[in-house]
Formats: sequence, structure tokens, C-alpha cells
Amino acid sequence: MIHLLSEQPSLVGQFITELRDTKSQTDSMRFRTNMERIGEIMAYEISKSLPSTTVHVDTPLGQATEHVPTDQIVIGCILRAGLPFHQGMLRMFDKAGNAFISAYRKHHKDGTFDINVEYVSCPDLTDKILILVDPMLATGSSMVKTTEALLAFGKPKEIHFAAIIAAREGLDYVRRMHPKAHIWLSALDEELTAKAFIVPGLGDAGDLAFGPKVQE
Repeated sequence: MIHLLSEQPSLVGQFITELRDTKSQTDSMRFRTNMERIGEIMAYEISKSLPSTTVHVDTPLGQATEHVPTDQIVIGCILRAGLPFHQGMLRMFDKAGNAFISAYRKHHKDGTFDINVEYVSCPDLTDKILILVDPMLATGSSMVKTTEALLAFGKPKEIHFAAIIAAREGLDYVRRMHPKAHIWLSALDEELTAKAFIVPGLGDAGDLAFGPKVQE
């Protein structure tokens, strides 16, 4: 199931606009803050779909009845670009477990690339709600390859993929590979370049958030 936040006007549109804007992108702190804000909003939207239970709580003046999520959540973060997005999610799901995955593009001289997964830190995922976050869903290969690595830690009850901007091609690939997963997007772009960059996209989210890296 696909959930596209930009289908309705909201503050998400303002935050994505600043993320995309080349003038705003010169402020890396602002860039990270906007990613965190979108993470918070998306976590709230995801929470509406999660299993919940009714609880009774005593107040100074009586008793109140509320609905709260019942299942343990694990937020998986693809390093390094996903860190601010993950932090926003964690601020809302403050009791969640956390997984961290190093997945990156290993480029070849012919212009192709492979997704290398070199590091995974993850709690037991058995019967948990897994939310895997990566700000840019381009080809979808990173999401799929990372999920394969995480499933070695147990079978989740539900899988949710969360991205700020996705390309149509990558979205279709993830849907084919994980048809039962929930996919949460802030914006959906139609074009993907020959080098697998989303257009109009916003550029390299990791570099914009943390500074440029040395290219291999």
C-alpha cells in the first residue's frame, strides 16, 4: 500500500520545497532540520495505521481512556543520509528499537553500480513493526538489499518503507519485491537519470546534510 503525503496540502510541502531549493540547501543545519520535521510528521501518519489497544489512565480528577500502539517498533536507518530522517521518527516513536545499516553504491567504470551492505546492527525483529527509512528512493535497490540483510534478524509482523522523495521506477521495484509492505512517501518524482539520480529530486541528501564525501 502506498501512502503519499503530498496528495494533500500540508507543512510537508513547505519542508520539501526548502529541501529541494538550491538556495536553502547551502544551510546544512536547515536541511537536516527539515528532514527531521518530515520524519516526525511521517511517524505520526504511520502511527495511525498501527495496531492499538485501549488503556485507562488515572488523572488527578478521574480516569481517562486512550488508544495507544500495541506492537514494538524497530526503526531501521540506512547510513548516512537517513540519520536526520531517522531522528525525526525516533522523536515520535521514542520507545522504538533501532537498526543501522551501511549500504552504499559501489560504482564501476562502465557507469553501473552495485549496492554494498557492509555493516548491520539490529535487534530481534520477530513479530515487530519494522520501519525502514531512507530519504531518497531512487532505483529501490538499497531498500530491497537492506531489507534482505535485516530479515536475517527475524520476520517482522509488518514492514513499512519510508522515503522523503521517490522515483516512480524505484517505487515500482520495491512494490514488486515486497507487495505486502506499506510505502510512505512525501513526494513522488517521475524521472530517473542514467546515473540513477531522481529528477527533479534534490541532489545527494547525504552530502547536503553532512558535507561532501570523497568519491571512489
